[in-house]
Amino acid sequence: MAEGKLGVAHIYATMNNTIIHVTDISNGHTFSIKSGGSQVKADRLGSSPKAAMDAAKQVAEDILNKGITAVKVKVRAAGGIKSKTPGPGARPAIKALERAGIKVIGVENVTPVPHDGCKRKGGRKGRRM
Repeated sequence: MAEGKLGVAHIYATMNNTIIHVTDISNGHTFSIKSGGSQVKADRLGSSPKAAMDAAKQVAEDILNKGITAVKVKVRAAGGIKSKTPGPGARPAIKALERAGIKVIGVENVTPVPHDGCKRKGGRKGRRM
């Protein structure tokens, strides 16, 4: 693979989990996919920075074996009517990719933003506590 030196790392970071998915530039071929939840025993630790770093290390190892040396990172939060800020595992995942020897070309936020579509849950007066 002569042109296969560049990949796209999609990092989906929510408050419950972090998923790292590396594809080629056209998003047609998946090279590696790991989640933070598969690296820890307890479900509540799936979104932790350590779980995200461990998943990123495994992804980096996989893609280095397949000949990818540089990635463009696309970070995504839940978005829509949910949280628009990425979870706690996004930054550590990017750092772990860099430390593993992958060159990060750029980081882009691709969180979907609503354009007056659906209404948030909670009713007219909002969530009462």
